[in-house]
Amino acid sequence: MNPDVTITVIVYNDAERLPRAVASLRAQTHANIEIIISDDCSTDDTPEVARQLAAEDRRVRYLRLPVNSGGCSAPRNRAMELARAPYLMFLDSDDELPPHAVESLLAAHRERAVDFAMGQVERVRVDTGRRSLWMPELVAERRTVEGIEAEPRLLFEHLSTSKMYTKDFLDRHELRFPEGIHYEDQLFSAQAYCLAKAFTIVPEPVYRWYIEPFADAGAASISNQRHKISNVRDRIHVQTLIDAFLVESGHGGLREDKDYKFLKHDFRMYAGDLPFRDEDWVRSFAGAVVPYLEAVSPAALARLPRAERVVIQLLRDGRYADAQVAARGMGHGVAPRETVTDEDGRVYWGARIPVTDRTKAELDLSDLELTTRPFATAHFRHEITSVTPGAPGTLDLAVRTYDPGRQLAVGPHVAALHIAPGGRRHTRRFRLDVVRPGVYEGTVRLDLAAADLPAQGFTGTRHPVLELEQDRQRTTGLLLAPLDFTPLTTVIRPRFGVAHRVTVEPEGRNSGRLQVRWEPVGAVVKALRPLKRRVKGLLGR
Repeated sequence: MNPDVTITVIVYNDAERLPRAVASLRAQTHANIEIIISDDCSTDDTPEVARQLAAEDRRVRYLRLPVNSGGCSAPRNRAMELARAPYLMFLDSDDELPPHAVESLLAAHRERAVDFAMGQVERVRVDTGRRSLWMPELVAERRTVEGIEAEPRLLFEHLSTSKMYTKDFLDRHELRFPEGIHYEDQLFSAQAYCLAKAFTIVPEPVYRWYIEPFADAGAASISNQRHKISNVRDRIHVQTLIDAFLVESGHGGLREDKDYKFLKHDFRMYAGDLPFRDEDWVRSFAGAVVPYLEAVSPAALARLPRAERVVIQLLRDGRYADAQVAARGMGHGVAPRETVTDEDGRVYWGARIPVTDRTKAELDLSDLELTTRPFATAHFRHEITSVTPGAPGTLDLAVRTYDPGRQLAVGPHVAALHIAPGGRRHTRRFRLDVVRPGVYEGTVRLDLAAADLPAQGFTGTRHPVLELEQDRQRTTGLLLAPLDFTPLTTVIRPRFGVAHRVTVEPEGRNSGRLQVRWEPVGAVVKALRPLKRRVKGLLGR
């Protein structure tokens, strides 16, 4: 009997995780499948592991490329030539398919003739185990889409692995993965969206994507190599290929939506990294990305939040250090350190009035109403300027608060630093004094040893926040850490309860908040865990 679905598992030097990927396919509730392990000429134990998997299950076939291609495309394309089923799926060796994935997508195809069916992607953080959905708002509703023009926002979901394609559709359009480039999924998916007459969306998990953000540089996936300028150029190159395809295929009307996706997803990831790069890297990044930004649809740019437009314009203007400062405020309502107002009352980012009309338009913050918005939603910027360790678990933090909207009354203010490990808030109040108009400074002692932790201990990460109060209104903001201070680790041993290893560090991504991590240590932890289970069981009787 011919298989209903062929699933290609691409692998390269991943003998350890390949069995898990294949096991997820062998466990599918729809069993009539073909599994092709497509090996990109691995040099580790992958061939032996793959052959053993094929020997254990007649549904598994092993394909080995004679030379390494250096990407995902060639292994997928070679397997497509051998596929015997009318429907095709793709799986990476470090990921899995949930048990009902094949059944759910195949059912969608059998309900109605479509070119492909797609579902939800479950993301799993390898370091924390935290689970989330990729682009959940796009796949929350079951529906059939009559061409991508009907819902161009779906361009954001550019993964080829979350979809089941008809082989006839791919063959008819000679649609294959582009070889010799990275980010091939983006081009392949854009082409599939544009060529498909109809596709069905299934609001159920069909792919389990394991994310390892802190993998060693040598082992990190292509998408986790944003530190390489070559990685930036690869993304830009694929964008130009997509742009050309849109024109050639008669889908030029999608350019604004495609550009918005690039700005909001691809560019935004690199922009969020800017505070953590050195000036040479930022300069090289601007050299790679700014020429492409000049060709981006102005309408797409206008759809971005103001904070992101500011970063783009500062890069365009060669103000790299300013771009790094601005990037720490994206997405969090963090104010700039200062603003300037022109004779017409327009408020601009930074210390000087822009000269060109374009820079004025992009750095104009007037619509944020920094001076008039309600205090509860006021934009401040709280930065830690120094971290001084004291007794174990004790830190003195020098804090500087920027108030470019002049929302705070002139004079000293009482601020509160909050942190809540284990759901129990620990608060330290301190005084902020004016050092110049719109800037306040103070020092607060963060005594982590005094935090009230659960009896069984606490494992987790928390980010302190700073609260201000004025006229019975309160506002809370992020506490930005110095990005160059060395993480501080100590063991806190309370008089009663569990000892903890506590690490204080700058968060290594996004805005770079102050971050505190707790981990119980010692033999008492092992003793408390079964005790906790027994108490929980007694309470449940």
